[in-house]
Amino acid sequence: MSALMNTIYEKAKKLNKHIVLAEGEDGRIIEAARKITRLNIARISLIGNKDKILALSGGNLDGINIVDPLTSEKAEDYKNLLFELRKIKGLTMEEAEKLVKNPLYFGVLMVKNGDADGMVAGCVNSTGNVLRPALQIIKARKGIKTVSSCFIMCLPEGSPFGENGVLIFGDCAVNINPNAEHLVDIALASADSARVIAGIKEPKVAMLSFSTKGSAKHEFADKVIAATEMLKKMNPEMIVDGELQADAALVPEVAALKAPSSEIGGRANVLVFPDLQSGNIGYKLTQRLAGAEAIGPICQGLDKPVNDLSRGCSSDDVVGVVAITALQAS
Repeated sequence: MSALMNTIYEKAKKLNKHIVLAEGEDGRIIEAARKITRLNIARISLIGNKDKILALSGGNLDGINIVDPLTSEKAEDYKNLLFELRKIKGLTMEEAEKLVKNPLYFGVLMVKNGDADGMVAGCVNSTGNVLRPALQIIKARKGIKTVSSCFIMCLPEGSPFGENGVLIFGDCAVNINPNAEHLVDIALASADSARVIAGIKEPKVAMLSFSTKGSAKHEFADKVIAATEMLKKMNPEMIVDGELQADAALVPEVAALKAPSSEIGGRANVLVFPDLQSGNIGYKLTQRLAGAEAIGPICQGLDKPVNDLSRGCSSDDVVGVVAITALQAS
């Protein structure tokens, strides 16, 4: 485990947040709930059938709450809440009553109603199924229209890149071909993730491209230039520059040659990729070739945190995502 994850765990312990695990009938989730409770990382509610969960756990779930959407006294309130939120989209009361029985919707409604601080799911369900109720019910936070993702990349000790070897990569998992406005939102959310999760006090955001300061002309570079200009106009205090090639963003000697006026000066700690292909390829290359620990994907830009798990995750992976979710809820 990286030093950063240890720090995240310690911060989460002090927050005492209430996190919902919507797939409570999965053995990995039950094991993770035990670990989280034992380590005091968060207060946990498991969603599912109580008898099934107790049978899978062997009955030892001290300090862990179990919530069954089919029998919960909150179901009626959540049905009404969902109807009010979605009736403008044509949702009927009958449809709302059916959706509330879905653990993913029930968990998101717990968060929306203030009965929990965040939700984690995805070890059984697809990313689309996890994010759909979050996008419909919690929605993006004020000032951001685009929900995105990031990875925290922890490079081996002694790495000269990023913030003591830590970098934020966004977006590597959600938005396939973001336009300039989407890139603005991704940059803002990634900088916030850098501060809240990675503890980076001063995010230095590089808007990446295959071009540096007009070295190539193409519409792909144009959208990065436009996004950078919007960011600087909206947030003059933000340290952001683009369009930059990755070496100009990360290596001071290269920055001095290619972008001598850049305020980042080759010391970026937040990298915003121009599309999902480059972001996904970039984080996997960094993970495999540089031996970096890839923490994520972390959902960002929602008004309240919901995070997606890999369907191949371990119980330890779940513990880490819950700790990150707790920090996002602070």
